[in-house]
Amino acid sequence: MLAAPDRGFGDDPPMQIDIPTLRTDRLVLRPFGEDDTEPLFELMQDPDVVRYIGDRRIPTRQECWRGIAGWIGHWALRGYGLWAVDDRESGELVGRIGLINPVDWPGPEIGYTIGKRWWGRGLATEGARAAMDWAFDTLDFDELISLIDPANSASIGVATKLGESLKGETALWGHRVLVYAITRKTWADARVERATGSA
Repeated sequence: MLAAPDRGFGDDPPMQIDIPTLRTDRLVLRPFGEDDTEPLFELMQDPDVVRYIGDRRIPTRQECWRGIAGWIGHWALRGYGLWAVDDRESGELVGRIGLINPVDWPGPEIGYTIGKRWWGRGLATEGARAAMDWAFDTLDFDELISLIDPANSASIGVATKLGESLKGETALWGHRVLVYAITRKTWADARVERATGSA
């Protein structure tokens, strides 16, 4: 749980933001903090990492800090958001995964960004599945989406492994993106199949 520091502006207690920590076999999904600014900045300096994200620019250190502040604010406003993702063994920050749904967004989105050093290991799928399971278990969503650049075959592969299917397309940040989606029923059916080993 994150607590805003007491700034002495009256008698109100500091705001509490309840952000859970999720653990998978190889990852820890935890709240972001200010100390994540530098490792996030370093991770996002690779053009291949940002090639299909947002406005496609390599962010400055200040933009990384503001991103972290915004993601914490997203949790405060929505009750869900993005997690910092650590490698469970080394403790290194490997990326960000979670739920994105700012104003005027097409719907609650499962988003995932993993640093290039950790590509090809299935970490995005592992972390995104944990976030998806938490979302459907905890929140009242009937559907989750992923917004993916048509050229981003790796991300399409992750969405497909998560059980999402192509629903349509939309424009985001001036770019055409595909809308992949999964319903609560499809997710629940797939979860049963995974649990019984029939999938």
